[in-house]
Amino acid sequence: MDGVLDEPLTKTLGPVTAKVMAENLDLRTVGDLLHHYPRRYEERGQLTRLAELPLDEHVTVVAQVADARVLTFNGGRGRRLEVTITDGTGRLQLVFFGRGVHRPQKDLLPGTRAMFAGRVSVFNRKLQLAHPTYERLDAESGEGAVSAFAGRLIPIYPACKGLESWKIAKAVDAVLPHATEAVDPLPATLREGRGLVPLPQALLKIHRPQTKADVEAARQRLKWDEAFVLQVALARRRYADAQLPAVARRPVPDGLLDVFDARLPFTLTEGQRKVSAEIFGDLATEHPMHRLLQGEVGSGKTLVALRAMLAVVDAGGQSAMLAPTEVLAQQHHRSVVEMMGDLAEGGMLGGAERATKVVLLTGSMGAAARRHALLDLATGEAGIVIGTHALIEDKVQFHDLGLVVVDEQHRFGVEQRDALRGKGRQPPHLLVMTATPIPRTVAMTVFGDLETSVLDQLPAGRSPIASHVVPAADKPHFLARAWERVREEVETGHQAYVVCPRIGDDLDSSADARGRSPEDEAEKRPPLAVLDVAGQLAAGPLKGLRVEVLHGRMAPDDKDAVMRRFAAGEVDVLVATTVIEVGVNVPNATAMVIMDADRFGVSQLHQLRGRVGRGSAPGLCLLVTEMPEASPARARLGAVAATLDGFELSRIDLEQRREGDVLGQAQSGVRSSLRVLAVIEDEEIIAAAREEAVSVVAADPELAALPELRTALDALLDKDREQYLDKG
Repeated sequence: MDGVLDEPLTKTLGPVTAKVMAENLDLRTVGDLLHHYPRRYEERGQLTRLAELPLDEHVTVVAQVADARVLTFNGGRGRRLEVTITDGTGRLQLVFFGRGVHRPQKDLLPGTRAMFAGRVSVFNRKLQLAHPTYERLDAESGEGAVSAFAGRLIPIYPACKGLESWKIAKAVDAVLPHATEAVDPLPATLREGRGLVPLPQALLKIHRPQTKADVEAARQRLKWDEAFVLQVALARRRYADAQLPAVARRPVPDGLLDVFDARLPFTLTEGQRKVSAEIFGDLATEHPMHRLLQGEVGSGKTLVALRAMLAVVDAGGQSAMLAPTEVLAQQHHRSVVEMMGDLAEGGMLGGAERATKVVLLTGSMGAAARRHALLDLATGEAGIVIGTHALIEDKVQFHDLGLVVVDEQHRFGVEQRDALRGKGRQPPHLLVMTATPIPRTVAMTVFGDLETSVLDQLPAGRSPIASHVVPAADKPHFLARAWERVREEVETGHQAYVVCPRIGDDLDSSADARGRSPEDEAEKRPPLAVLDVAGQLAAGPLKGLRVEVLHGRMAPDDKDAVMRRFAAGEVDVLVATTVIEVGVNVPNATAMVIMDADRFGVSQLHQLRGRVGRGSAPGLCLLVTEMPEASPARARLGAVAATLDGFELSRIDLEQRREGDVLGQAQSGVRSSLRVLAVIEDEEIIAAAREEAVSVVAADPELAALPELRTALDALLDKDREQYLDKG
């Protein structure tokens, strides 16, 4: 959008208001303010009903003055004005003190209707607003105001201290005439075909609706704008990627892949076969694959990725696998070498004839080992390299990089991805793996530039996990029973995890800063800590068992040593933080107790739980909480206990959080984060917008015929940030 809409608000509104808007609401231009939509609308008589006022919140109410009286105190020296207002559902006391009583005493006579805004507090066990700001709605306030308010819906804007909703409404009135100059990004055919109102009209209707139907029409239209512009950006990204050249990599008969497959001690699941076929199809084309592989923890993603890497080695290329941490890189390296056996010993005595070399490259390797690994990569001796972002450094040269597999993409920035891309003679194929199930719409919004494959069945031999909520406060004997269950598992030769939200000895207050509700005792105490819990368990309910701790602040060598002992069965119970969330694989661990489970997110609990039941014995996951039965936190834990389906849980998770978190970093660099679009509710709009975007971009990749759409894209993307969209 250009011209008038880019004008700074300081020109239109005056410096003070403009400053408050910029600092508190991040609104700087006329266009920003036009896109600051009302949060809700009230009809004249019904704002926040007085009967339902929330304590401690900033509210706006419309009500009538029932009575007003001035009281004196301090022997007549102090004056207090008490005004009682009513809206038919309840009554509320307003209080003004000292000099502040003069104006309201004249303005707020019984029978006056007004809008009042302020923070709700309690005085003498009654709700009150102290020194509220107000705006009269009656005939005395001038003709213009009357007509503006008569029978209209009153927009209530997201407001802040120093800028009440009606002040924002007045500011909007000042810029609303410019809405007619808003450039409409939707192609006319699309707009007419979908029956959407033009943008200037949508802006007028959302800010100054006459009817509820106006609001609906405006929201529908503005949702389309957001969905469509974002999907066009993603579709252009996919289109541009599809134009890049890549070397087609086809597996050769009787090559490494066939030998590997022939040795597999089990058959691939239906899902693994289907996804592999999609990947091999992409690898065989002359432009780079961009695929997102979603699969539950333990659904066999690594095997699918390894088969793709072997196919590329067969075709004469090299494959690189990037992990977010050294521990994970080492673990992937171990499991790949184990799966491949002598096929990973290319060029060594005892290596199979088709073998290649699998090297590890991390930042903390010794100089000699590192030199060796770099040499193997440069000569092409190593067909597969597994490492951390150390792989991206300038010094690393590949002989012929054909495929990059990125594990857990949300920890990987787009710059890193591009840096790796630059290592191939032509752009390598890309496979991104994630164990976080992402609902389809979020995948379309956040990873819209990647084609998606989903592994949704667990391989044979994985055992079911039983999950239960343990309400420690309501039923302390349940917790005692939980520790007995852990002992029983250990007595049958198995092992257990106990997960805590905190390490200990540091009372990190950040965990406590998230606006706790005061009536909630369970939330008040600091979250349980690994060091304390381990001590209490070893001395109490788990006395006599081998209990050890694992957390992020230990030295890497100590961490590895503990993990090795645990994997070797020399530790019965591992008390840990979420460092075990990713990639710890100990099939003999069958039980997990998660302390203060309400402090973890839904998908995090699901990830943690995926660490048990990895062997042939059934898994058990106990979610311990002190939250009261009726609390939302308990409902969330109940949902996790009730289903093992990660996609179902990610939906629940999304509905409970705001999309903001999910799109969090994904939206970095996208100026207009979603304002009216809700990722879950608006599934159809997002899917339809994606289809429309694909056909628009296919017909006109440069959008030459749609200058308005290009303008909107630039506004969304600030040219240099376009690549952030796919944060892959």
